[in-house]
Amino acid sequence: MSKLVAPHGGKGLVCCLLEGAERDAELKKAEGLKTIEISPRAKGDLIMMGIGGFSPLDGFMTKADWKGVCEKFLMADGTFWPVPVTLDTNDEDVKEGDEIALVHEGDVYATMKITEKYEMTEADKKWESEMVYKGEGEDSVDGKFWEVAMDDHPGVQMVMAQGKYNLAGPVKVLSEGDYAERFPGVYLTPTQIRAEMEKRGWSNVAALQLRNPMHRSHEFLAKIAIEVCDGCVIHSLIGNLKPGDIPGDVRIKCIQTLIDNYFVPENVINAGYPLDMRYAGPREGLLHATFRQNYGINNMLIGRDHAGVGDFYGLFEAQDIFERIPYTKEECPDPGKALLCKAMNIDWTFYCYKCDGMASMRTCPHTKEDRVILSGTKLRKALSEGTEVPDHFGRDEVLVLLREYYEGLTEKVEVKMQKAASGSDM
Repeated sequence: MSKLVAPHGGKGLVCCLLEGAERDAELKKAEGLKTIEISPRAKGDLIMMGIGGFSPLDGFMTKADWKGVCEKFLMADGTFWPVPVTLDTNDEDVKEGDEIALVHEGDVYATMKITEKYEMTEADKKWESEMVYKGEGEDSVDGKFWEVAMDDHPGVQMVMAQGKYNLAGPVKVLSEGDYAERFPGVYLTPTQIRAEMEKRGWSNVAALQLRNPMHRSHEFLAKIAIEVCDGCVIHSLIGNLKPGDIPGDVRIKCIQTLIDNYFVPENVINAGYPLDMRYAGPREGLLHATFRQNYGINNMLIGRDHAGVGDFYGLFEAQDIFERIPYTKEECPDPGKALLCKAMNIDWTFYCYKCDGMASMRTCPHTKEDRVILSGTKLRKALSEGTEVPDHFGRDEVLVLLREYYEGLTEKVEVKMQKAASGSDM
């Protein structure tokens, strides 16, 4: 009997990936089906459905699911889910009842039986953007949201660029892409991570979500988790990011360097998952906890400006939202449909010269001038502009790797410094 938290939804791991002869037959069948070109985001969503990372989802959401998730964090059957997982198209010819092949850049990723086709008007897309991506930061209040979102919020841009229709229905996933080849030993499925944690005897596990290189604050968060849990999964997004962010292979190499030099390796797992970043701030924090539950993880580290972008979200809004979701396990009529992975809330962390070490707002009595403000955005900005990285910001071994990456770039993207990353609100 496993001691790890049960997968989300109460149905065990729902894995839509076909293998062997069954996969071969479905690929052959796909050759005769109408094809729909899918976005990189949908590709990642499909792979997560394939490997069980999005359990209990077995396909793209219906209109009732979409509406319920946006409005109440609940799918039509009452299962908690925080962010829509939908498939868009402009194709006028596909209709309900059709079987289609889902293709990205020439590769067939899945087949799908269309059970519903529903229109997404401009008003629908704006409503989804406001429900899912609008926060409590200064870029979201006082009517400012739509003044800046189309220029500065990649998640909103993604929603507004979607096609005229959404297609719903179950999928049969036929490919995991090239993640296993690009990230050997790091791209791990929920089944694989659960098996490794079982082998280590873990039952109380934390996840550290990463989309930036791992600086001293991230290291500190992981070590806090290791002190109070059996272990920590450093779980990096290895799908697509916005321009200017650092690619997965560089970040994974940096993390492994940190583990090799500054962690007890038996207490940490370096892993990656294949989603694209949505930049949905608090909602994405909930999504991170939801699919981490499928990986056997019951604690989600949530720090400052989790999954944020610009100044759209309050600094600790991603912590607060866990107190506002529809129901806990005890309140839910069907406990398997509630979110069981809990937030492990950590205050703003930094290096303090007077404390002579890492500290947080809860432990350090000193002033802003005594502290090295750490953020992934601040680190990327310094590296991209070739300016000096403050002492105690990152480990020297990691900074060497990051400088090599930036020196090799032929085209650089301007990194905007928002208030959350600059420390001006401290």
